[in-house]
Amino acid sequence: MDDAPYFSQWESAELAARFIADARALGDDPRWAASGARDVAEYAAWANHVCGMACLKMILAARTAQIWPILELARQATSYGAYVVEGETIRGMIYAPFVSYLRAAHGIVAEIVTAITAQDLPRIMMRAPFVIASVHPWIRTPDAPPPRMGGHLVLVTAATGDRITFHNPSGDSPATCADVTLTLATFGRFFAGRGVAILP
Repeated sequence: MDDAPYFSQWESAELAARFIADARALGDDPRWAASGARDVAEYAAWANHVCGMACLKMILAARTAQIWPILELARQATSYGAYVVEGETIRGMIYAPFVSYLRAAHGIVAEIVTAITAQDLPRIMMRAPFVIASVHPWIRTPDAPPPRMGGHLVLVTAATGDRITFHNPSGDSPATCADVTLTLATFGRFFAGRGVAILP
């Protein structure tokens, strides 16, 4: 298994809980410029949409030791169609163009996985060091039943037996950010049954 460092989708990870609660505006992130955004308005527009790019940032750091600015990755991915910007609306991450972007821009081979369960992930990860998995963002509070599955992306780094370990780009505390471990059954309550397997 590749050893992936953790990165939040917000530059000031320690402020995540305040951003999530709308207790602090994204435009007030003191480290916004580290994202590679052209200005604070671009950062504020994108910061809640780049969980997938945070996962990619972790993968690239693990494989190349290079740390990419997250908005630079988002702009690259958008040029391949992985995000669609329509006025103030950002749609994505769209899996098929994202997989094409990974191969063309970073030499990473990946495949879309769909119609799977959490119990399938140990088998998939026998051949895939990472899986970017679609979960509901309430996975930060695993005891709370989510209103639906999916809507957020996490980086699964291990799945063996009945346990799964992942990095959550929108974690709001040390316990919910890096190397979060849950049972497959608990993860499954949030998992939408789809994602992108990153191959060796």
